[in-house]
Amino acid sequence: MFDTLSGKFSDIFDRLRRRGALSESDVNDALREIRLALLDADVALPVVKDFVAKVKEQAVGAEVLRSVSPGQMVVKIVNDALIEALGGAPSPLNLFAPAPIPFLMVGLQGSGKTTTSAKIALRLKTRERKKVLLASLDTQRPAAQLQLEQLAQKAEVVSLPIIPGQTPLQIAQRAMETARREVYDVVILDTAGRLSIDLALMEEVKAIRAAVNPVETLLVVDAMTGQDAVTTATAFNEAVQITGIVMTRLDGDARGGAALSMRSVTGAPVKLAGMGEKLDALDEFNPERIAGRILGMGDIVGLVERAAANIDQVEAEKLAKKMAKGKFDLDDYASQLKQISKMGSLSGILGMLPGVGKIKQQIESANLDTTVFKKHVAIISSMTPAERRAPDILKASRKKRIAAGSGTTVQEVNKLLKQFDDMSTMMKRMNKMGGAEAMMRQVQAAMGGQKPGRRPF
Repeated sequence: MFDTLSGKFSDIFDRLRRRGALSESDVNDALREIRLALLDADVALPVVKDFVAKVKEQAVGAEVLRSVSPGQMVVKIVNDALIEALGGAPSPLNLFAPAPIPFLMVGLQGSGKTTTSAKIALRLKTRERKKVLLASLDTQRPAAQLQLEQLAQKAEVVSLPIIPGQTPLQIAQRAMETARREVYDVVILDTAGRLSIDLALMEEVKAIRAAVNPVETLLVVDAMTGQDAVTTATAFNEAVQITGIVMTRLDGDARGGAALSMRSVTGAPVKLAGMGEKLDALDEFNPERIAGRILGMGDIVGLVERAAANIDQVEAEKLAKKMAKGKFDLDDYASQLKQISKMGSLSGILGMLPGVGKIKQQIESANLDTTVFKKHVAIISSMTPAERRAPDILKASRKKRIAAGSGTTVQEVNKLLKQFDDMSTMMKRMNKMGGAEAMMRQVQAAMGGQKPGRRPF
């Protein structure tokens, strides 16, 4: 989402860093470009004015202009201002209240409210070990209640049984009574949306809010709607005093201005971010990490957390032992590709690494995410167990059969085998050198650090 803004900021800061010293006019020129970049990214005008004023106040001071690296100082000031605009610190869901804790989900139709309700239920069940009840109050949209029921089954949480003819207020009251009787920790109430803000929608939400007194009133906003998202947030905040925002489709290609504007316009923090269609694709919204990604500094902590959540530790340990013995076959290679795929698209993973914006663009242009990984898994799946264990037996006729079975060409099969062969050769060399630890000792010795015979850690 922030790729365009990140690219423009990167160009601005590259020019600043190249200059040994900065004049006030240099800073003003950079701020003008930052202002244009933010406006082009669809950030609300009052937010842009406030942001640029804060940066200018600090950036034109003598401390910056006379510092050893003024360009870097300006980058730090912009980074701090971005973090503040995005909300400062992460704001987790409020679970410090007597059970059952009511969460009220509000928003316009099509913003992803129902899916987000199920995502939050799954997150609370798996991460917080909470007993969650889902209840659909949407009697307007056809099959909305059935949709939530199906999503609840996927998330393996309970949904309130559907009773035809009940009003949203009656459903909400029944949900709270059920939760008290059956000892649920959290009740997530998915309200109806409309195609636009209207009086009937607001009155309905106000009545439900007054009846259940929710601990969290979460506004679900589609980040792709740009400035309209800010208008929606303002209207709901005035009507029901939202306590937090969930931004959906943050993995999309919108310009990102809505996310930057929300906190400043409503005063309510962005608490969660939807990063895909799957039920587990919901992340905590961390302003510091988002700012780092916008400015090309990456999000290593987020990458490690994503890896820890998606990579099977037992499988990884098995693979490490096989690699240490020099026994690495195509089944292991396919397993690794599947584990990487669980972490999301390769371009998304690269976006979390510092300073890889241009590499990321090249990978996206090569369409690597949607083709190469899937093709490799398809090719390996078309092999027999014996062929996967011993790729050396693959001759022309076998390669033709594999290519036909996987919908690829013989050339693509050969390319995969060449990459696998290169990987195997590298592992054998590491084993001859005494493994990864020995290699680290050699590198440290070459750099003048530790002696080759000493352990580096």
